[in-house]
Amino acid sequence: MRPLRRRRLLSGRRHRRPAASAAPSRPRAARRGVVLTVQLVVLVLFAALTGRMWYMQVPMAEHYQELALASHTQKLIVPALRGRIVDARGRPLVTNRTELTVTADYHALLDQDDDGAAVLRKVAELIDRPYEKLRSRVRLCGPETGRPCWQGSPYQPIPLAEDVAPKVALQVKERKDEFPGVSARQIAVREYPNGDLAAQLVGYLQPITQEEFEDREDLRAEFSGVDRVGRDGVEAVYDERLRGDSGERVLSVSSQGDVRGTLSRTPPKPGMHLATSIDTDVQQVTEDALRSAVQQARNAGKPVDSGAAVVLNVRTGHVVAMASLPNYDPEVWNGDIDAETYNRLLSEDAGEPLISRALQGQFPPGSTFKPTILAAAVKDGASLDGSYSCPGSIGLAGRSWDNFGGGGYGTVNLHKSIVVSCNTVYYQLGYEMWRDHRGDKENRDPVSKMAHAFGFGEPTGVDLPHESSGRIPDRQWKREYWLDTREHSCKMAEKGYPDVAEEDPAHARYLERLAREQCRSGDQWGAGDAINRAIGQGDVLVTPLQLARAYAAIANGGTVYEPRVGRALLSADGERVEEIEPVEAGELPLDDRTLNYIQKALTQVPKKGTASGAFGGFPQDKVSVAGKTGTASTQGRADSSWFASYAPADDPQFAVAAMIPRAGTGGSAAAPLVRKIYEGIYGFAGAEPALPSGTPPTATPSVREDGSIAPPDDH
Repeated sequence: MRPLRRRRLLSGRRHRRPAASAAPSRPRAARRGVVLTVQLVVLVLFAALTGRMWYMQVPMAEHYQELALASHTQKLIVPALRGRIVDARGRPLVTNRTELTVTADYHALLDQDDDGAAVLRKVAELIDRPYEKLRSRVRLCGPETGRPCWQGSPYQPIPLAEDVAPKVALQVKERKDEFPGVSARQIAVREYPNGDLAAQLVGYLQPITQEEFEDREDLRAEFSGVDRVGRDGVEAVYDERLRGDSGERVLSVSSQGDVRGTLSRTPPKPGMHLATSIDTDVQQVTEDALRSAVQQARNAGKPVDSGAAVVLNVRTGHVVAMASLPNYDPEVWNGDIDAETYNRLLSEDAGEPLISRALQGQFPPGSTFKPTILAAAVKDGASLDGSYSCPGSIGLAGRSWDNFGGGGYGTVNLHKSIVVSCNTVYYQLGYEMWRDHRGDKENRDPVSKMAHAFGFGEPTGVDLPHESSGRIPDRQWKREYWLDTREHSCKMAEKGYPDVAEEDPAHARYLERLAREQCRSGDQWGAGDAINRAIGQGDVLVTPLQLARAYAAIANGGTVYEPRVGRALLSADGERVEEIEPVEAGELPLDDRTLNYIQKALTQVPKKGTASGAFGGFPQDKVSVAGKTGTASTQGRADSSWFASYAPADDPQFAVAAMIPRAGTGGSAAAPLVRKIYEGIYGFAGAEPALPSGTPPTATPSVREDGSIAPPDDH
């Protein structure tokens, strides 16, 4: 029986085993699901990683390559050779020369234990410069950094001293172990072969300022910090074209800033040359004549400290010469200008030589303004054939108005009123135009309108910076000026001028009276304003350039040009010539009869009128000069002398205007000055003529194959 029981027990176990094994089947399925999920996630992540790697290596490859390179490279700007500036016949006004310059490597100094202090002291001793000055030069500019400092790239050579002697440069080059991080190299700088001739026309260069470097994206892209920019004259106006296109060097740099090599080079393209309309010989004649006239006035006891003269081509508006005194030598801007020299250039005691009186000086034009008044009066209805009273004195608007010198000429026509410069005729013309239009609600002012047509009261548009606009006073200007100055005028009317009274009581009373009138009724355009304006006095202001342009328009038949100094831009290889065309700014609103009338009257001024003394013996049969004197009076100051002209009168080529403040009458100072300019141009004073042909060139210079500049074909 026992064996049977054993088998049953065993079979019972076998019978229960299937029931016990049914429970683990569900966990096994769950595990398989987890495995599948994990595998799926891995596949998705692998696919995403593969896609990301493809995206970074194919579409974004160039971007990440640039980022990688950016952290290991430095770009350096290689300055281009600046273009030359030449005169109308291709002769140099501004060129380039190379000078030896001692430079420092910023990182090489920084790697030294003392940050380069010892080597900078050796350099300072060698070149005889203060150590502190060199130390400040290699200090990088920043928001909190004082001046001077280095505003360029720290990978660019930093100039320590310019124009050093060759033996100094040789010592630096040969003794490299004594001057680690310091080298000597040649750098191009501007050269002025004619000294201070035309200095205010050509301008000068200065380093870019930190503010410019930070504010202007184009400067950061184009400048290395070694470069200089045009600050005045045509150097400033044509700076971008003269500068050329900078080159580039890409350096391989370690994370510590060490340069490992050069990856690429892009050579610079030289700037274009600027051919100007200036004639060097005429410019020299003009400056010499101006300097002589100023000296003569001083010798005569006149308080003269400045002057200006302009020569224009009447047919194009191009500037043939422009002179201003005092002048300066532009060579002072090369290298490191010292504070004393810089302050002297800005000093009133030195006459502020940076200011060109020719286009920035503003002065009452005196009787040179009378052709404008004559044109306005005739346009407003006055007769060219009429007779006009020219007494020594005339009563208008409750006061007496005198002729210059008090003399009268009886009854005259408008022709003679110009020749003898009769003030009383123009007082009457100015008064009558004021009277006829004072109630005009549309504010039509024939004098203001005509003056603006002649080009007064606004910039001429010349291609030179910092031009003054002059001033043509009228009702609108009077009102605006009164609003701007009323508070001050009322204060001075009450306070008076005690400081002035100590030296000149009469002048102090005059100023106090003006202040009271300005405070009370300064906004009213009165008869006195119009009468003063009619002879170029009162609040009228013009520049010598504006006056020369106006007389050029009279000479050429009525076309008012924008003056131009630039004539053409020439590529360094001679392949391109970009002409700078004349620009017509307008036409004089005169009929032919009125214009011819003014021209004939002006022709007689140097022969029989107020300039006849100055032009006595001048060969008018060879070159007839037409012009007008002007004597501008200012309360408390000596008279200023003007003469505006053109020649030859029968075939006009040149307009010449000159002004000498506080030198006396127009006939005694400015007219003789203009005569000397014409004598120099045509060779009448025994010297060789500045322009043998008697005309400005019509063609432009050209660049030869060797890079030199050839004169125009017609000269």
